[in-house]
Amino acid sequence: MKNYEKMIHEWLKSQQQNGVRLLTKLVQQASTQGNEAKAQAIVIEKCRQLGLEIDIWEPDGEQLREHPYFVSVRTDFSNSPNVVAILRGMGGGRSLILNSHIDVVPEGEVAQWEDEPYSGAVKEGKVYGRGASDMKGGTVSFLLALEAIRALGIRLKGDVIFQSVVEEESGGAGTLAAILRGYKADGAIITEPTNMKLFPKQQGSLWFRITVHGKSAHGGTRYEGVSALEKAQIALAELQKLELERNARIVDPLYQHIPIPIPINVGKIEGGMWPSSVPDRVVIEGRMGVATNETVEMAKQEMERCISVINETDEWFQTHPVELEWFGAQWLPSAIDENHPLVAVLVDAYKCVKGETPTVEASPWGTDGGLLSQVGQIPTIVFGPGTTAVAHHPNEYIEIDNMLTAANILALTIIHWCEIAEKGESGA
Repeated sequence: MKNYEKMIHEWLKSQQQNGVRLLTKLVQQASTQGNEAKAQAIVIEKCRQLGLEIDIWEPDGEQLREHPYFVSVRTDFSNSPNVVAILRGMGGGRSLILNSHIDVVPEGEVAQWEDEPYSGAVKEGKVYGRGASDMKGGTVSFLLALEAIRALGIRLKGDVIFQSVVEEESGGAGTLAAILRGYKADGAIITEPTNMKLFPKQQGSLWFRITVHGKSAHGGTRYEGVSALEKAQIALAELQKLELERNARIVDPLYQHIPIPIPINVGKIEGGMWPSSVPDRVVIEGRMGVATNETVEMAKQEMERCISVINETDEWFQTHPVELEWFGAQWLPSAIDENHPLVAVLVDAYKCVKGETPTVEASPWGTDGGLLSQVGQIPTIVFGPGTTAVAHHPNEYIEIDNMLTAANILALTIIHWCEIAEKGESGA
């Protein structure tokens, strides 16, 4: 067998500038929700250059709405196409999905950016801009890995299914649409920003809204009212207790370096109408982590029991109950056995390229991996070159070396997972 490891490494080294150029073009397209088409056009053109079979479609919002795990603020996906490109194998090998998302979160306050948020600026070995780390750098790693295989004339037995999907940042409608369209494989890799760590497990998450009612009164005689803000403190304290109880049950060693494996985060509190009035309504919104060994339904039931206890034990809440609502985004948890063959292949490829053993942990956040593993029944690993330390932050960037190294690792993973077809082999 040829020394493909060395050949791939040398080819990728020679293509660094082309990879950076592709990433810069992608970052310069502000592919926020509803605006993904121009960035996808760049992906499509690259896939055409590689001679891949291409499938382009706008997800059917009405079909998706019927699925129990569909979440999105919209059902109209006009101008938001999914892209799937397939490198067909010769037959007889395992198939692999390479899943990435093209959508990015909004840039936030522009004044906090050193350069324009979608500049794609290249400085000191890094590419800057919204989406560079999360996760257009990972998309380019996939495309470079496929290009290396094509350029070196390596023929595979199994199919490689590259996916550039929309809507991940809002709960995964793009990946769900790809699953419902029939795309399945023997394994899947998602290049979310793991900082080159391997995540065979990832938590899920749910958004919740808690409404606390009070009784309005003049601020000068506030004792005649009931402050919803003061009563909300009871709910907040119970949420903290629930978080402690849930995390005390986490004994998985993959979480040993994560201080709070499944947080309950309060991200927004809103209430009151006037400084001189007792607030009669407070709304709390937050995110609840879902453990890898539970379902989203189990997590919901535990939160619902917590709120039920509050309503039963507090005299005010007995007649003015706290209300709990699930809204917005959700991400399903995902887990693959640490001894799964796909994990082993990826670990071996990492060792071959980096000369060291990778860090294997559980993800502290959710991805589309939950949909791939639970709905698609596809063993899924999350591994990518970016880092969440800068994802969703101003001055987001990715290190070019990591993007190329990830491409190298992914190329080796693909050829060892899908297997190389020897000369003369053909599909059955």
